[in-house]
Amino acid sequence: MPSEYIPASLRSRVQERANGFCEYCKAPDSFTTASFHCDHVLPRKVGGKTELTNLAYACPWCNTHKHARTHARDPETGRQVPLFNPRRKKWQRHFIWSENFLSIIGRTQTGRATVEALNMNRPEHVNRRKVLRIAGEHPPK
Repeated sequence: MPSEYIPASLRSRVQERANGFCEYCKAPDSFTTASFHCDHVLPRKVGGKTELTNLAYACPWCNTHKHARTHARDPETGRQVPLFNPRRKKWQRHFIWSENFLSIIGRTQTGRATVEALNMNRPEHVNRRKVLRIAGEHPPK
């Protein structure tokens, strides 16, 4: 499916609503040179619309891993479950930070499946969190 143009005003609203953080892994856009994306929470290929209520601010790493998926396997139960939907669910309900704030832990089937499917604790993320923690910029408020 070809890329769909998202107007700058809509992109700006999505970024503003997310306070400049990936709505999945909480990576800050202010500490990366990579451009963040407007992710279609419900992918366009299954009928998702390009509108504020279906867009999430996503770092390129989470967006690339999510791609057009809506479900993934919970590593604990093996069941296929819905991925985290930032438009309908609260981050704190499905995720917590590890004791040292460097890793994201899934609290629910959806949380665990999303952490694994989006590879939210890959070494680059953990290393960035370490540096940001030392600088007093992590965890996000």
